[in-house]
Amino acid sequence: MQELYNMTGIVAEIQRFSVHDGPGIRTLVFLKGCPLRCKWCCNPENIRPEPQVVTRRGVQVTIGRRMSVGELMAEIRKDVIYYRRSGGGVTLSGGEVLFQPEFALAILQACKAENIHTAIETSAFAAYPTIQELLPWLDLAMCDLKHVDPAKHQRYTGRPNDLILENLRKIALAGTPLIIRVPVVPTFNDVPGEIASIAAYAASLPGVRELHLLPYHRLGESKYKELEQDYEFSGIEPLNSQDMLKLLDVARLSGLSCQVGG
Repeated sequence: MQELYNMTGIVAEIQRFSVHDGPGIRTLVFLKGCPLRCKWCCNPENIRPEPQVVTRRGVQVTIGRRMSVGELMAEIRKDVIYYRRSGGGVTLSGGEVLFQPEFALAILQACKAENIHTAIETSAFAAYPTIQELLPWLDLAMCDLKHVDPAKHQRYTGRPNDLILENLRKIALAGTPLIIRVPVVPTFNDVPGEIASIAAYAASLPGVRELHLLPYHRLGESKYKELEQDYEFSGIEPLNSQDMLKLLDVARLSGLSCQVGG
């Protein structure tokens, strides 16, 4: 067990008291590193796997630090009382959780050893054996399904979607509780036909009951300036609430329980 707690990885941020990333009150652990290059990414500081120095409001700050599982668990334990009262727990996010699979596995195992509910947010872009190793330690998987069209997925994320689609089906067949999340991004997947196709694929996955539409936002735009990078979606406005509700109605035709946000 001590070897488990000595495992280290690069953590970008620890966010406490989240209520949007799984059931109850949760602690979010953002891991560094991601294989995708989504043009709208709201956490570009988490793409590169190593710590980075950026200038924020005139002050140099380092994003990412090496932590052990033991150090991380010391932070997580501070909110155990809130997990117990709300049915919450710990959610691993990123970047991409599967980019640091050994570290992610060790965190999940440590959480389960202390009876803490576990969840991950993932693109599911990894070799399935990597995902499969995590499943016994997971209470919930929240997986992105950005698009079913392979060419469009490649153009906007830098990666094809065949592996993702295959992995989502395998995760569902394994019996792991699975919520499909769709980032609704203008110019990418924001028309009814595209949402209908995505929802239909989600509904075809055995055991999947929920689909969450996540509205695109521009809250991460300032981060690109800190990283001295161009933001390709600059000037693209989020959908208004009325348009999101129209897409929600389309998604519900799939028979899934659907909501905006999640």
